[in-house]
Amino acid sequence: RGPPAGARVSSPYIVCVDTGSTFTKAAAVSIGGTPGRLLSTAAVPTTVGPGQDVLSGLDAAVAHVVAQVGGSPREVRACSSAGGGLRLAVVGYERVVTAEAGARVGLSAGAKVVHVSSGPLDRVGIAALKADRPDVVLLVGGTDGGDAAVLLHNAAMLAASGPRVPYVVAGNVDARDEVAELLTSGRRTVVTADNVLPKIGVLNPHPARAAIRDVFVHHVIGGKGFTKGPRFARLVRGATPDLVLAGVELLADSGVGDVLLVDVGGATTDVYSAINPDSEELAASREVVEVMWRGRTVEGDLGMRWSATGVIEAAITERLLDDERERTHLLEAAQLRHDDPGWLPITAADRKTDAQIARLALTVALRRHARPSGRFPGRNLSDVRLVVTSGGVFRHAHNEELAAMVAPITTDHAGGWRVPTAPRITVDRHYVMAAAGLLAQDHPDAARELITTALIEIPDESGQ
Repeated sequence: RGPPAGARVSSPYIVCVDTGSTFTKAAAVSIGGTPGRLLSTAAVPTTVGPGQDVLSGLDAAVAHVVAQVGGSPREVRACSSAGGGLRLAVVGYERVVTAEAGARVGLSAGAKVVHVSSGPLDRVGIAALKADRPDVVLLVGGTDGGDAAVLLHNAAMLAASGPRVPYVVAGNVDARDEVAELLTSGRRTVVTADNVLPKIGVLNPHPARAAIRDVFVHHVIGGKGFTKGPRFARLVRGATPDLVLAGVELLADSGVGDVLLVDVGGATTDVYSAINPDSEELAASREVVEVMWRGRTVEGDLGMRWSATGVIEAAITERLLDDERERTHLLEAAQLRHDDPGWLPITAADRKTDAQIARLALTVALRRHARPSGRFPGRNLSDVRLVVTSGGVFRHAHNEELAAMVAPITTDHAGGWRVPTAPRITVDRHYVMAAAGLLAQDHPDAARELITTALIEIPDESGQ
């Protein structure tokens, strides 16, 4: 069910805004009367750049939906991925243990993990860390009560010569105060959280995820240079991917069952899942780092425009393109899209090619998200009951194109992952998942209703 055209209501509503690097999307959602009713939506270009202000796009999007709905919103709240979102570096102890745990937690917090290091830092390591230009450093290391020597060494090195950005400390709790004191003495902003890996095989993501969100809102947004003054930072509740995951988690906890979301964008393909594992899967996941059953993976080489060539290269590696003529055609088409990210499909042939690229991006991203790899036992998605597809290529496609693009979700049996057996597959045509995440904490009923009524079910290829 889409938003009514020009509907004017008297019940209270909130305007939820997602400020991206290219477009700013707004949705007016009722919180009274019929909570969760989608009243109006808008999408306008985001204004980011020298001498410009991101609030221009936000205010234009809000003004559009308010004009449609009437009255005044109870509140405006926002999430943001503008400027590439949150760039996170992870500094840990052992790559397959604490550093890996920190990277997974960072992804779940909506960050783009741009650097991961393990072991004692030296001058070369500090230089590499700085070169990757993080907005925040997540410092982890050691289980609670374990060896703290590397964690303390790294804190001292970072305090002396590390990047001058905020630090989230989420390592061995017995050394937490000393680590924070070292960083503070080096005039670094420090936020502490419980250990991401309190003991081997037990992953504790939520405290660090909340701390990263807090740092993003209070220390990073203002430093991005998007706007003058504190207003934008006051409106922003977190990084967009973090809020989308909150919406996915809300659905999974509402009785829907396991939930999967695939978002194919221009530069990346993100996969979110909220799984309720059985006892056998829990036991298998505790060998080194427990699987994050509520989490997100980001594939930076898979996208519809900037990363289109990466999709074809990955598909060839995955043996999804055996026909040489088809490979040649798709490589040429992908290069065109990479070279001109603003390109739009006009002909039926263009649309068909876009659909082929989207299908391949979705297939590869799901394989990487779910299949076993090394010490990671993989995610069992066979019990997923709701699949949400997101991204412009899905939102603007016809039903026949949609059915073809999403088919691998249930048919990719050669991919090494356990595919959903009987899911309801939907498309987020009105981009409500971020809005639902913005409402989830204090208006959960409205958030659930928004998702369940706004998602559009995709008919199967027979049109049923």
